[in-house]
Amino acid sequence: MQKSRRLPAWLKMQRASGENYSMVKHVVVENHLHTICTSGNCPNIGECWNSGTATFMIMGDICTRACKFCATKTGKPLPPDPQEPYRLAESIKKMRLKHCVITSVDRDDLPDGGASFWADTIECVKKANPDTTMETLIPDFDGKGESIQKIIDAGPDVISHNIETVKRLTPVIRTKAKYERSLEVIKYISKKGKIAKSGLMLGLGESEDEIIQTIHDLYAAGCKILTIGQYLQPGSGYMEVVEYISPGKFEEYRVKSLEIGFSFVESSPLVRSSFHAENHVKAR
Repeated sequence: MQKSRRLPAWLKMQRASGENYSMVKHVVVENHLHTICTSGNCPNIGECWNSGTATFMIMGDICTRACKFCATKTGKPLPPDPQEPYRLAESIKKMRLKHCVITSVDRDDLPDGGASFWADTIECVKKANPDTTMETLIPDFDGKGESIQKIIDAGPDVISHNIETVKRLTPVIRTKAKYERSLEVIKYISKKGKIAKSGLMLGLGESEDEIIQTIHDLYAAGCKILTIGQYLQPGSGYMEVVEYISPGKFEEYRVKSLEIGFSFVESSPLVRSSFHAENHVKAR
């Protein structure tokens, strides 16, 4: 298939400016926090920050993995900052967020993948913000149930783990992560009675049959909430876009996913895993 060189008209993004945008940026910088919005070059940073929301990224901005779709820095991370959970909790309070999303880099350098730090962060945020609902977008923790259980026990409202792409392309674009392992993470979360969520990128060369199969696999694993969006190359050196999927095709996948049985589906070119996440906490 011939590669597209220009962004189609439907991929226009909201300008990253405005009063709320400036407020969020100030709080993040002032409290020495990281967000996936900036580290991952998210196309929705304008819309989300203008609405006063952000996806916070804990344990630094250096990942131990080097996936070919992600702009987050890779290398040897610094030790986790024990004060970060408190700064994050106070930042969320200052922003008066009704819903927050927290994610992290992969920390394969830590014995439990950072699960204990994750749990401390969740508990700290909840204590300072008892009325704020929370989604946690977690790594796979090498599929270790005891690490995933620490997140569950801390009590976030939604636990998300992204499958990212179809089975055939997983070894090509994800380092260390495995398709079946991600499904097992989703299954573990669901079996423990938590709302399980996952996200899928399109445009990397997957076929329609592979997309539908992935959607079925996620549902069979107990996933209730699904986000489907267009992959955008974050810079040179990353996987190139093979195809820009039309909004109409994204809508077809949304309808199909709901027919399969998902409770909530976000599917359009600019959707990312935390896009409109405040609506997902209501899914059952």
